[in-house]
Amino acid sequence: MPKGIIICTSSNVYQVAEGEKIYKCLARGKFKKEKISPLVGDEVEFTITNSEKQEGVIEQILPRKNELKRPKMANLTQLILVVSMKMPSPDLLLLDKQLVFAEFMGLKATIVLNKVDLEDKEEIDRIAKLYEDIGYKIIQTNAKEGIKVEEIKALLEGETTAFAGNSGVGKSTLINSIFEQELTQEGDISDKNQRGKNTTTSTTLYKYKENSYIADTPGFSTFEINEIPKEDLCHYFVEFVPYLDKCEFQGCSHIKEENCGVKEALEAGKISSQRYENYIKIYNNLS
Repeated sequence: MPKGIIICTSSNVYQVAEGEKIYKCLARGKFKKEKISPLVGDEVEFTITNSEKQEGVIEQILPRKNELKRPKMANLTQLILVVSMKMPSPDLLLLDKQLVFAEFMGLKATIVLNKVDLEDKEEIDRIAKLYEDIGYKIIQTNAKEGIKVEEIKALLEGETTAFAGNSGVGKSTLINSIFEQELTQEGDISDKNQRGKNTTTSTTLYKYKENSYIADTPGFSTFEINEIPKEDLCHYFVEFVPYLDKCEFQGCSHIKEENCGVKEALEAGKISSQRYENYIKIYNNLS
């Protein structure tokens, strides 16, 4: 039985890529009975019902590595988090939420600082150092000029990657640069509030190389991290982890308690105050 990967869905029709061919498939009724929906990114077994029209039926969904609730997709392995240095301005609280999400889901994460031609080098280096110091890879780029695109391409092989960030930060420009053609439409920037307008409307996987896909997804600037218990949040701020066993109180929130290993590390300059403040904001928004 042929195997393929779902690259796009529309009105209960699933586009399944098998080699160089793409089949339009329906799903067996058993999935509905079992309350299982095939997702973009799913590896599936399917039967071909019409070779000429390249139509088929999905028979089996293979075991998933992971499942994202928003946007709905499966088997993502990597996030490339795009931060615009200007227009729109960097949103480091959003970036920290994205990093928490990546750690929670067990995804690789790389931070791309885009539009570096529009900001002072000192500010770019400050942000880059903040995240490099805690172990994240940083790539500084100007997507419109294709700067450092080759370095990003090297990260994509063998991965299913999503580009995430506020609309207008340059995700679509980067994806188009990688494929050297216009696959996705770039969001316009409103001068009034410098926020992008979403232009991508459906989740799609683009094949980059064999076993390498890029997910272009709507709404991927926001993540459902509400399923993370607030008492577990500290484990997903990677620089906090070495100090967690130095807290006097079990279940320490690392906010109000005395004799807290994380707060002592903060006072000693081993943890960034900006990251710590974002931890508190995220913690207070979790139930």
